[in-house]
Amino acid sequence: MSEQEKNAPYLDKRSSRRTFIKNSGLTVGGVVLGGALGSLLSKDSTTQTHETGVHSTATAVNFNQALMYFDKTQFDTIDAAAEQIFPKTEVGPGAKELLIAFYIDHQLAGSWGLNSKEYMSGPFYPAEASSLFGHQTHLNRQQIFNLGIEALNSEAAKQYKAKFSEITAEEQVAILQAFEAGEVTLNGAVTSTYFFSLLKSATIEGAYADPLYGGNKDMAGWKMKNFPGHQMSYANIIEKDEFVKIEPTSLNSQHKH
Repeated sequence: MSEQEKNAPYLDKRSSRRTFIKNSGLTVGGVVLGGALGSLLSKDSTTQTHETGVHSTATAVNFNQALMYFDKTQFDTIDAAAEQIFPKTEVGPGAKELLIAFYIDHQLAGSWGLNSKEYMSGPFYPAEASSLFGHQTHLNRQQIFNLGIEALNSEAAKQYKAKFSEITAEEQVAILQAFEAGEVTLNGAVTSTYFFSLLKSATIEGAYADPLYGGNKDMAGWKMKNFPGHQMSYANIIEKDEFVKIEPTSLNSQHKH
């Protein structure tokens, strides 16, 4: 029996595995993702890996600009609303440039959106029962934002025959003011005032949180406040009498992520 005939079963097995990898979407541009190749091919002890010395440069991916919870319409709605709460001025950029809607999207996709670290069982008391109780609802923040976004677009359609993101800035402000005043009814156990307060606080957080979390692009929010961000040490300036302006540093840049 020839050497080729002896190796035929092994060659067929290896070929079928490579075909599976190719057809199952485990490769992108010919590069195997993760440990997929190792788990599928290394079962044969005779398989050898050779280093070619040629490496492709991975395309940089900005995960801070990837949607994790919103769909496109929801994102556009929050992007427009946040811009009216934190608008661009002569002092610095607004919510759109700071990517605040991405920050809110990422927060909603995690434990904050699910209220997973908070007590969420009843009984629930209405807000008017006592100011000590604060606002109480069985809805988590994802559900509240869903209702709020739906109501923003519903109001825009009713008043201006368009989506919230498509109407003028003045019209958007008018609707947001109505939300803040509690003049809009949401389809759920939550008031428009409470939704607006959540949106407002999340917008401000997105302007000043570390860029690691999706907002405050290029640390522009910090630069407007002369906030230094995350510095390793202030030992060289701590005893200076005058104010020292420091170029801010984020967790991302500090750890080379």
